[in-house]
Order: sequence, then C-alpha cells, then structure tokens
Amino acid sequence: MEKDQAIYLSNYLEEWSGSSFEINKLKTVGGTLPKFHQWTNGKKTLAGYEVTRPDHDIGYYLLFIDWHRNENYYLVIYAHDKSTTIAEMRQIEEIDGIFHLVWKYNPLKRDGKNDQRKAYFKQTFGTTTVQIKIPSSSIEVEAFISQLFKLCQNRMKADQIVEVFDFENGRGC
Repeated sequence: MEKDQAIYLSNYLEEWSGSSFEINKLKTVGGTLPKFHQWTNGKKTLAGYEVTRPDHDIGYYLLFIDWHRNENYYLVIYAHDKSTTIAEMRQIEEIDGIFHLVWKYNPLKRDGKNDQRKAYFKQTFGTTTVQIKIPSSSIEVEAFISQLFKLCQNRMKADQIVEVFDFENGRGC
C-alpha cells in the first residue's frame, strides 16, 4: 500500500475509542520500531499498535511498516508473543466502489502439508482470499479490527490443522 493509505488506516486505529478492543500505540524512534523483532529492526515504521481483546484474552501487534524497504508499506500482524508474523498485507483493491485490504492464504511450511492446509482453509472459510473492508469512518473501525482478528485466528487454525488430523490415514489424532 502507499504511504498515505497506511497513514490513513493508522489514524483510524489511533482515534478509535470503542470498548471491545484496547489499542496501545507503540513508541517509534526516528521512524523505526527499535527492539521489537529482528525482522523489523531498521525498517521505516509509520506506526505500531498492540491491540487486545480483553474479554477473549487475545492480542496481536499491528505494524504499518516498509516491510521490504521499497517504499511499499504493509500492515504486518505479529502474534502477541512476537514469535512470528501472522499476516503481511499490502494489497488494496477497490471492490464495488469500496476499498478493501486483500490477503491470500498461502502457507509456506516445509513439511509437505501445505496443500492440506490450503484445502482446509478454503473448505472452512469459503476461499483462500480474504477481503477486509477499509474503514471510511470511525464507526467502521471495530468491524475492521474484528475482521483482522478473525483472519489471524483462521490462519493459525489452518496452519495447525495437520497437527490435529492425520490426513494421510484419514483420521483425527
């Protein structure tokens, strides 16, 4: 996404004051997010937020960052323990006159079971492509955050599905 689009989205997160989520802005120094994670060190970061859902004890970090150092900004979502990224979103598409962040589930694990993960994601969630409406007012921010959380939960569930089911022998563990 372009820098102004990332600023637009981060402004909505910063201004939002609902009760379903808690949003805490992370401190940036000189336009970077120091000591957050080795993959973010030294990269231009417009803003970062710790977003939690207290009633479900769930949280993620949302970073608006020049992920590949090419002036193309991403909304990168980190797990709450900062162990890994859950989604790296950069594509914005206009669908029926409304702008959406578009993300495609494409597992890249090295265990030979990515086809099963992808099939599970598609069967369970209808498609491997997720479209999340970009808020056009502060009223729509809660739905936007909820959709990001849903994407993260679905991603993690699909990634872990091969640990739950024995696809090769056709039974659950």
